Amino acid sequence: MARALSLYVETNTFLQKLDPMVKLLYILLSILLPFLILPYRVVGLTFILISCLLLLYGKVFKKVLPLLGFSFLILISIVIIQGLFMQSNRTPAFTIDGLTFYKEGLLYAWTLCIRVLDVLLAFALLVLTTRPSDLIQSLVKRGLSPRFGYVLSSALQIIPQMMSEVGSIMDAQRSRGLETEGNLWTRLKAFVPLIGPVVMSSLLETRERAMALEVRGFSAIGKKTFLFDTEMTLLDKILEWVLGILLLISIIVRIVWL
Repeated sequence: MARALSLYVETNTFLQKLDPMVKLLYILLSILLPFLILPYRVVGLTFILISCLLLLYGKVFKKVLPLLGFSFLILISIVIIQGLFMQSNRTPAFTIDGLTFYKEGLLYAWTLCIRVLDVLLAFALLVLTTRPSDLIQSLVKRGLSPRFGYVLSSALQIIPQMMSEVGSIMDAQRSRGLETEGNLWTRLKAFVPLIGPVVMSSLLETRERAMALEVRGFSAIGKKTFLFDTEMTLLDKILEWVLGILLLISIIVRIVWL
């Protein structure tokens, strides 16, 4: 069975066909606007809503749910720590079992939670609806070094690659009688026999990939060509200009208000 080397989900929607640079501009806008230019909670909530709608339209929202579930634990810890112990806490909001939460800390925690979700959903939109090869090709065509493009491509593929390796190695270890399921102690005992093969196989695959690239002339001097050369559509160009203008206007507004 072929192994998936990316988190990309093929659903044949508008988002999958959109040029990766448009999605990168959206990420840039969704991060800079709520963080630096217009640091208001309503702006961050607006981008969260837009990202959720785009993920639903792209039929990949279910893939984001595990990430949101994991981030929920982090967000809860942010609310507890800031609500209880933030240095500028002055106004009590409510008390639970003798623990007093303060308004200042809760508002700051609410802002942090919005920003974290904004970043997670924006990057999820890119990763789940864009092939790594298309993203790297788009960046290289705009002047990015092919070597840095390879590093970025490897970084995008390392998580699904290691997940695939872990699954294969766990199946192999189970066939040899290793217990990999059960209580926490059983899982911890199974961790050591798993981590060694995972690390070694990752190193071997990295070496083999580097050798394959050199055979294909990766280090050769000269103009690079692409196996599948794609051009931006009129819609891609319009969206790129719109997002760029919105970003420029936001920066100007921020400078004027300062």
